[in-house]
Amino acid sequence: MNTATRALAAMLIVAGVAHFFFPKALDAIVPQFLPGGPRLWTYLSGVAEVAIGLALLAPLSMKIGSTPIRLLAAYGALFLFIAVYPANIKMAIDWRNRPMPYPLIAFARLPLQFGLFYWAWSIIKALKR
Repeated sequence: MNTATRALAAMLIVAGVAHFFFPKALDAIVPQFLPGGPRLWTYLSGVAEVAIGLALLAPLSMKIGSTPIRLLAAYGALFLFIAVYPANIKMAIDWRNRPMPYPLIAFARLPLQFGLFYWAWSIIKALKR
């Protein structure tokens, strides 16, 4: 297992656990168009992050059908990063009138998310080789 995969797994596990320790801050960025309360989505995304992070650490010999769990997890990470992008947009909009550096932080997250897309995609490509 390469360093990029281990690092992404660790980041996802830490971020996912944080959803349960600091849910109020994350509830605030859940888009209002989602059904149910924000806490539901905070917890669901936290569970998804932890599960995907742990699955990224699975040995390549562990498979569902003929597909390694680690490859499925890398796809899961990519889809999760895409799915939570609207929360980053909401955060940028909500924080635009706050005092500096809050707007800078919120708007900087938008292009940084594309780095996460690429990170997951590069792991997918490496695993498919």
